[in-house]
Amino acid sequence: MEQELILLDLWVSPYTARVKIALAEKGLEYESNEEDLSNKSSLLLEMNPVYKKVPVLIHKGKPISESLIIVQYIDEVWNHKSPLLPSDPYERAHARFWADFVDKKIQGASYRLFCAPSFSEEKEAAEQEFIECCKVMEGELGKKPYFGGETFGFVDIVLITSYSYHHAHETLGSFSLVEEFPKLTAWAKRCLERESVSKSLADPNKTYEFILQIRKEKGLE
Repeated sequence: MEQELILLDLWVSPYTARVKIALAEKGLEYESNEEDLSNKSSLLLEMNPVYKKVPVLIHKGKPISESLIIVQYIDEVWNHKSPLLPSDPYERAHARFWADFVDKKIQGASYRLFCAPSFSEEKEAAEQEFIECCKVMEGELGKKPYFGGETFGFVDIVLITSYSYHHAHETLGSFSLVEEFPKLTAWAKRCLERESVSKSLADPNKTYEFILQIRKEKGLE
C-alpha cells in the first residue's frame, strides 16, 4: 500500500465520522474506501479479522480498529498538531471516561430506540434512557463552550457525530432535542461551525431514511 493513510469507511457511521474529524483537525490527507457491510471487502476482512467492521485506519499498511482507539492513536502519532486530548493525566482520564459513557450509554440507548418496534414498551424505555443520558451530558457540559473547556477536543469529537441521528431520534421518538437540551444544542452549533465537523457528518435526512429502510426490512414499522 503506497498510501500512508487509508480509512475503511461507511458514510452513515458515526464511528467513521469521528476518525474523519480527527484526521481533518490534524490536517491529514487520507484515502477513503467506502465499505458495503453486506458484502465486506477482502481488505476489511484482512485488516479487521476480529470484528470485521468499520472504521479501520490503515497507517503505512498497519491497521488500527475501533473509533475511540483510532482517534487516540491519531492524537498520539501527530501530537504536534492541534492536540485532541488534554496533556494532564487526570484530565485525559476524565475525557476518556466521558467518551466511554457516550459509547456505552448514549449510543446503546440510541441503537435500542432505532431497533424497537413502534409504540412498544421497549421503544418507550429506550427513548427515556436516551433522554436521561443526554441530561447527564448536558450537566457535564455545564457552562463550558466545549466538554474539555475552551478547546474543541476528544469528547466533542466522540459525541458530535451523533448529530447526524438527531432528526431520526426526534422523528421516531416523541421529544425535541432543541427544547429538552438548550446547552447541548448551542454546543452542537459551535461544533458544526468547524469545517472538520460539517464536512465529516452524514446528512441527517439521509441518515433518517437509511434507518427507516432498515426498520421496514426488519418489520418494525
